[in-house]
Amino acid sequence: MTPTLFSVSYAGLWGQHVLDLEAFIQKAARLGYSAVELMAKRPHLSVLDADEAAIDRIKHCAREHHVEIATLAGYTDFTAGKSAAEVPFVEMQVLYVRRLVEIGRKLGARVVRVFTGYSTAEEASHDDWEKCVKALRECAVVAEQSGVLLGVQNHHDTGIATETYAELLSDVDHPNCKAMFDPWVPALHGEDLYASARLMAPRMVQTTLADYMRLKRWAYMPGLVNYRSLPDMVRAVPLGQGLIDLKSFFRGLRAGGFNGYVAYEMCSPLRGGGSEANLDRTASASLNEIRKLIEPAE
Repeated sequence: MTPTLFSVSYAGLWGQHVLDLEAFIQKAARLGYSAVELMAKRPHLSVLDADEAAIDRIKHCAREHHVEIATLAGYTDFTAGKSAAEVPFVEMQVLYVRRLVEIGRKLGARVVRVFTGYSTAEEASHDDWEKCVKALRECAVVAEQSGVLLGVQNHHDTGIATETYAELLSDVDHPNCKAMFDPWVPALHGEDLYASARLMAPRMVQTTLADYMRLKRWAYMPGLVNYRSLPDMVRAVPLGQGLIDLKSFFRGLRAGGFNGYVAYEMCSPLRGGGSEANLDRTASASLNEIRKLIEPAE
């Protein structure tokens, strides 16, 4: 398994410190990560900005610092755009994936990551499912033509529970469409992480890790002089300090034969804030935890 740092961690999207891609690659190398995943949108690897000169700079920087570019992380939502049916949202996203595949091939990346789609309406659930299946299959074909794997991350609503996610990938039914199965969704839903990981491991090319603490929320009801409970808020913490049973998850991955990329991301508000120093401390502590988790497999 290969420890990997995701550039979204230093993209400033949640108020954290911002690094450009070359500075991020240097940072990953200094922290001890042997591979990186690059966020495929601004302020990082945007298809609008990544001309040949920029691609060459990124490739040279990775080689200079002995860091593998493992994955390009695309951002898709194949169920979007129902309020403007005349706009070809799926076609535009497939074109986006095609460009990412071209860039990924030049950078030596093995994987382009995509999402499925957010829920739209209850009565549209079957149509949403079918739209995602067709789009994912088309993206898998596009990626295969350039020798790049398509990775589907269990993030968006369509196909989110583990068995449902496996069913979705089976419906896509393309050998170039791989799982990028993360533990945070099944953990939040109370699933058995060992069983989930063992089920998905044979289909996986990558997992992406983050850990969270639960924070209880309440709303005051003046007429009752009491409180009602609200859904918990979660806050990111270093790996091993939160609610996710990563040991069970990795036992399942090993039992299922997974030996791919293990990425770490700081992709939400983080305990301690978004300063560069706190990001570095958290990424370093989390790398140490990843090494402990993958050590039995080595």
